[in-house]
Amino acid sequence: MMINRRLFGLGLAGFGLTACSRVSMGGAGGTYSTPARDELPADLLPAPNAEYSAWVAGFRGRAQADGITSATLDRAFRGAGFLPGVVTRDRNQTEFNRTLEDYLSIAASDERIEKGRQALARHRRTLNAIEEQYGVDAEIVTAIWGLESFYGERQGLIPVISATSTLAFEGRRGRYFERELMAALRIVQNGDIDAPNMTGSWAGAMGHTQCMPTVFQEYAVDFTGDGRRDIWSEDPTDALATTANYLKRHGWTRGLRWGGEIGGRGSSGPEDRVIQPQTGGPRFNTTSNFRVIKRYNPSDAYALGVGHLADRIAGAGPLRGSFPPDENGLTRRDRITLQERLTARGFDTEGADGVIGRNTEAAISAYQESAGLPVTGTPSQELLRRLR
Repeated sequence: MMINRRLFGLGLAGFGLTACSRVSMGGAGGTYSTPARDELPADLLPAPNAEYSAWVAGFRGRAQADGITSATLDRAFRGAGFLPGVVTRDRNQTEFNRTLEDYLSIAASDERIEKGRQALARHRRTLNAIEEQYGVDAEIVTAIWGLESFYGERQGLIPVISATSTLAFEGRRGRYFERELMAALRIVQNGDIDAPNMTGSWAGAMGHTQCMPTVFQEYAVDFTGDGRRDIWSEDPTDALATTANYLKRHGWTRGLRWGGEIGGRGSSGPEDRVIQPQTGGPRFNTTSNFRVIKRYNPSDAYALGVGHLADRIAGAGPLRGSFPPDENGLTRRDRITLQERLTARGFDTEGADGVIGRNTEAAISAYQESAGLPVTGTPSQELLRRLR
């Protein structure tokens, strides 16, 4: 199974049309693309665009006819504008393939596991209360949080009104994004958050667990009881409860595992389905709860990432089964060794996780150039031998 880059989480070039939008997960094989608050690039700042302004003027009438007040529209669009970088990202969703082995290495990296255990311990009382009410395991909710925003560290800082109005105006998926814009305006009108603080990914996914505005409208909950459904707050309570509510309402069965690796912790029952997403790799039992996770993101890889990360957060060990060598004849151990030896030679791969991404390719290219070799940026057995 080869996995499209669009499935790799908040910061990913793509987005799902279900619960949330995906942003790139970090490691030597990938980088986070969400900038710090004061580091938004120029193309993600409002730019003059007369056609966009005319579109907004026309949209106001449709919004008012749908129950959005003039005051809400004035507040929401004050400071909003056309974001050229959003259009660029939407039109140029670069795809590259990852194996399931790569995906799980990133999804359940050592750092993500450790931070997940810390997050679970820090919010144990809250997560227990959420589990009691909705029946969704605390570790599953924590794992989704970890994949979507790295436990709240990378929620996205692009104004949602600007992002969704830009994409609605741009027209490629205009109807979809006009619905999301309308939902975002209702969130503002309801008083859950004011427009300047409603931020998210370039595609409009918001908060700790990256809900789209329409999903927020239907599933968001005020678990803290403060009168607002605040999924953006430093306190992740409402966001985590919203995710649990989403899973419950899509059929989550209390007390049932998602599944597991065959030969590992996986349960076995009459409703299980066995999958082997990567030829020659581990096989997994999957239950109905696995399929509920796929309602959050329809990828088998994503659901396996959530389940495996949840198990690791709970204290389970790594997968027992092994994956076959990659297309270059390298095992994960080979790739880690390659990264370690490149870095030791002064060609920094910015981590050694066995995932070959841009940083590793750049390091390989730099080494090849310095050694007078053809510059391909491609790992190989020959390159590994040279570095031994």
